[in-house]
This record gives sequence, structure tokens and C-alpha cells, in this order.
Amino acid sequence: MKSQAQSNRESKWRGNGSASSISIFAEQAFWRAAGARLIPGNSARILKDAAENYPAWLEAIESARHTIHFESYIIHEDEQGRIFADALIEKARDGVRVRVIYDWMGAFNLTSNGFWRRLRQAGIEARCFNPPRLDSPFGWLGRDHRKMLSVDGSVGFVSGLCVGHMWVGDSRAGIEPWRDTGIEIRGPAVAELERAFAQMWVACGQPIPPGEFPNPILPIRPVPDDGDVALRIVASMPYSAGLYRLDQMIAAAARETLWLTDAYFAGTTPYVQALSAASRDGVDVRLLVPQATDIPVVRALSRIGYRPLLEAGVRVYEWNGPMIHAKTAVADGRWARIGSTNLNPASWVSNWELDVVIEDKRIGEEMEQMFLDDLENATEMVLTARRRLTPASKPKRRPGGRRLRKRIGSGNSSRAAAGAIQIGRTVGAAITNRRALGPAEARIMGAAGLLLVVASVIAVMWPRVVSLPLAVISVWIAVSAFIRAFHLRREGKREER
Repeated sequence: MKSQAQSNRESKWRGNGSASSISIFAEQAFWRAAGARLIPGNSARILKDAAENYPAWLEAIESARHTIHFESYIIHEDEQGRIFADALIEKARDGVRVRVIYDWMGAFNLTSNGFWRRLRQAGIEARCFNPPRLDSPFGWLGRDHRKMLSVDGSVGFVSGLCVGHMWVGDSRAGIEPWRDTGIEIRGPAVAELERAFAQMWVACGQPIPPGEFPNPILPIRPVPDDGDVALRIVASMPYSAGLYRLDQMIAAAARETLWLTDAYFAGTTPYVQALSAASRDGVDVRLLVPQATDIPVVRALSRIGYRPLLEAGVRVYEWNGPMIHAKTAVADGRWARIGSTNLNPASWVSNWELDVVIEDKRIGEEMEQMFLDDLENATEMVLTARRRLTPASKPKRRPGGRRLRKRIGSGNSSRAAAGAIQIGRTVGAAITNRRALGPAEARIMGAAGLLLVVASVIAVMWPRVVSLPLAVISVWIAVSAFIRAFHLRREGKREER
């Protein structure tokens, strides 16, 4: 029971309007952490999987009268890619200004130059983000991982979905679609989506004419009906770590529930500690991740991070379908996140990402129900009495379907970077003895040891195999430094004039 003094303090706080003060303080903290203001007066609709997302996107494209801004990490040159290409080409020929951004790494070996040439010849402005450059040897590490569409500044979409057949599946071949989540937005927040797109557009070339965009402060096109949703558009850039800070704050602020879905989980130590602290404090923390994945090694790397979570009481589930690609979160049935950011250092720190953070009870309840529905097709992971990781029950088979383990997609640098970071953390922990390693990490340690032995043998027997690549990399870095120095010096002379 509360003491009389505590009750008096709470009564005094309420009388002084402390609830309002705390609310203002929280809003200010979230704004500063994420770098994104809370925008009221929107309507929002959750879209589940490609079955709901793709038709909504195509309908919006068909309705376009002025502009279409489309940004996707990957657009596969398959049936789905051609459907979207045809829709965009038709609008461009009708006089609509169509702009498309795709990532060089995401399109590599998946989309031909002929595909993009066809779009450009139809009048579409298509730009490639971050192709290899002589003056940036390691520039390829940061990718444009965003997925968004905005039409006429009135409707926008943000999701974890790219464009490709794996999101649709193939019922004839018994291949289920990937599980993913997106959101449709109407209202003043669409202006922030447009500005996020403009940010990436200028990173690829000349900026969009400023007259095409609304005032960054004043809201535009308020939604008269059902426009009561407050949300933030978090457009992350490399090393800004805005969403990373916000994710940690939500883990600290959650009071009852925090349910996470992630495609390529490789949580940092501070984030894992934040989730563990919330669980120990009585918060129902759950994590849903894939069991089958398009990058098999990622599954082993993700499992390494289960142990400290399970020991803290966090419940971890693995999706039984072919792939769960969603990047979502819901806390206390009032706060939700949908977007492109995975819970790993590559997404949090290295990439350009785009997420919608919603503060709305209706959306929160929908997200909670969606999470519970997903758990119906998931298997919980537990620790045995001998502290070994194991499924709590046998994974369920889909009615009339196969166990789908076939790789039906391609990898990306985010997953590779997350995997490399996780391996480095495991080996570093073993060398420095920073933390106890579990049985799940035995395979990683064995593989790392084998690779080091092989590298050592190669260095001794064939030193040129090691020295030549190092020399090439060193020369490349030196040339890039000279190029940067030349440009900086030229800019300095221009400023002096």
C-alpha cells in the first residue's frame, strides 16, 4: 500500500499539473532523441503483407495527377517489378512527374541496366544511390535502405517491403509469401515523407525545385475525417542514430508490454540490456524473428543474442513460415513503429532508413492483435535445464504446405554487415573475456578459428595473396584522399574569392 506521504505527493503533483509537465518532458525527449516532431491530424491504415500493400500502392500511383516519388532498396526485375514499372511508365506518359530512387547494392545482379533504361526513356527520372566511387573506398557500407511512396503530396506509404516475387509467393509451387508490414498515411505527415525523399534525391544529384514542397513548419492538407492520429516520420541517416536512441527510450519507458518483430536481429549490448532491464522490471517483452531466412548465417548469428534475453525473462519466438521481413514494434498498446529499420547496428548506424512512429491507441491495439496473430505461426525458444537453446514445442507445419526453407531472395549489405559485427563481437568477447559465451556461440567460434588458421597458412605459404589485396586497398584509399584534398582545396579557393 502507498504511504500517506506518497499519496500526498502524488496529489500535490496532480494539483500542480505534473501530468502535463511530464507529457511535455516526454515529447521533448522523444523529439530530441529521434530528431522528428510529433505531427497530429493524420489518418493511418496498417497494411499487412504484399496482398494489402501492393494493391494500395498501385491504386495510389494510378490516381496520381502531379507527382510520384518512389524509393525502394530493391526493385526486382521480375513479374512484380514489371507491374510497377508499367504503372509508373503509364503515369509518366500522362505527364505526371515520376521520380524513382533505387540502391546500387540492392539492385546489383537483380535489375538490369535495360530495366532502368526503359523507365528513363519513358520520361521517369530514376537515380541510383551510392554506386562505387574511386574517392570513397568504403562508401558502399552505407546504403539507402528506405522503402516509401508518396503521391501528389496527399498520400504516402512506408514499409519494410521492397518490390519482388518473394513478397507475393507462388501458390502453384507451394511457396508462401514473405510476411511484412506497411502503413498508409494521409495528412500533414506526408509532407515529411516528401522532404525525406528530397533529402535522398539531392544525395544522388541535383535537388528537387523548392517550389514543389510545402512549408516545413505549417501543416498541409489536414484530414477532415478520421484525422486524429499523431505520428513522427523518422528519416535516419548514417551516424545520426536517431531511431536507435528512440528504441532505447521506448524500452526504458514501456510499462506493460513491448512486442518486437524483426527480420535480422543483432542487438547491441546496450539495447539488449535495455530489453532485459524492462523484462526484469515486469514488462512483457517479446521478440519475433525468422526461423528460415534468405541469409542462413544470420539465423545462427541472431540465436547468439537470444541467451541474455531469455535469461532476463524476454520471450523469443521464431516464425515458422518462409520469412518474416517486418520491422515493427508496439508498446503498451499506444506506441507503435513501422518501417525499414532492423534491430542491428547496420540499420541503426550505417544506413539511410525511414520509419513511422505512431502514438495512437487504435493503431497500437491493431498492432498488438497482429503480433498475437503472428505468434499463432511461431515457435517459442527456451533454455533447457542445461542452459541449452531449444524450441519449446515442435514447429507447426502449414496446412497442406511444405516446410519452406528454400532461399527465394537475395542478401544485402545490411545483413552482411550485421553478421560481421556479430562475429566480431563474439570473437572479441572470447579474447577479452568480457562476458561468458554460450553453447550457441560454439559454431561461430569454431568457424572464426578455422578462418584465422586458413588465413595464417595462406599468409605464410603465399604471402602475395595477402599483400597484393592490401596494397591495392592502400593505394585506393590514398587516391581517394588525394581526390578529397583536391576538392576541398578548390572549394577553399572559391570561398576566398
